Amino acid sequence: MEKNNFKTVNLGKGVVEVYDFGAVKLHAYKTNDLITDECFLLEKGGKMFMVEAPCFFDNIRELEAYIKGLSVEFVGTVIAYHGAGATFMKGAPVYSTRHADDYNHNGGGAALVKNFTAAFGDAFDSSIYATTDFIEGETLNLAGIDMRVVATQEAFDIEFPEINVVYTHMMGHDVHSIVAGSKHADAIIAQLTDYIDRGISLILTSHYTVENLEDARAKIQYLKVMKNIALKNVNPAAFKSAMKQEFTNYSGENYLDMTAGMFYK
Repeated sequence: MEKNNFKTVNLGKGVVEVYDFGAVKLHAYKTNDLITDECFLLEKGGKMFMVEAPCFFDNIRELEAYIKGLSVEFVGTVIAYHGAGATFMKGAPVYSTRHADDYNHNGGGAALVKNFTAAFGDAFDSSIYATTDFIEGETLNLAGIDMRVVATQEAFDIEFPEINVVYTHMMGHDVHSIVAGSKHADAIIAQLTDYIDRGISLILTSHYTVENLEDARAKIQYLKVMKNIALKNVNPAAFKSAMKQEFTNYSGENYLDMTAGMFYK
């Protein structure tokens, strides 16, 4: 599947890009919200589930209307890194791991929601999902679609073997990402290298449109340069300046700020 091989559905604020794999359809929802969220609906056999969810009320309303218009059975939401927005499809089952649930209620995910609530006010749905069905083990099946659940430091990634697609929190081949130091950079490089070695078709992330292995190679190079820049600079300000000079057209400066703080604790 080519990353540009989709049908576009404009919803008003957000845009859905629909990838047709035959038995399975992937609906990638670009929210166009203030934190560039991307959410993913998987459809098979008249049933559908969500991976992550929008966290601004206007996105929630328009995506619920989109799902209703498809005349499918919504069977649940899978929550990994993004715990806010719990009014979306309220009453539907919520799937998560115990580790991710703790991250979103007590850990770094909860802290981010607190910050976003202060920044965005009433437009932001700060309610946190309550997990109804904990994922035990490394597999999950919803709507007839098998998933492999891959634990990470914060929450979990997901693989969809039937369509050769993976979901991870952040990539973005021309945007800055949150990187918590050199060891974390090495871990991301290893992860992306594994995707390349296995010939993964598409890579889904929470803050960027659907990407491919060419994009993964670009991100690996970015991370290698980042590590080198971190070695040559002694404080966050110098690091940020050097990164911005090297990657002049990259967006996501707020994420670069966070990375700088983590490299120079």
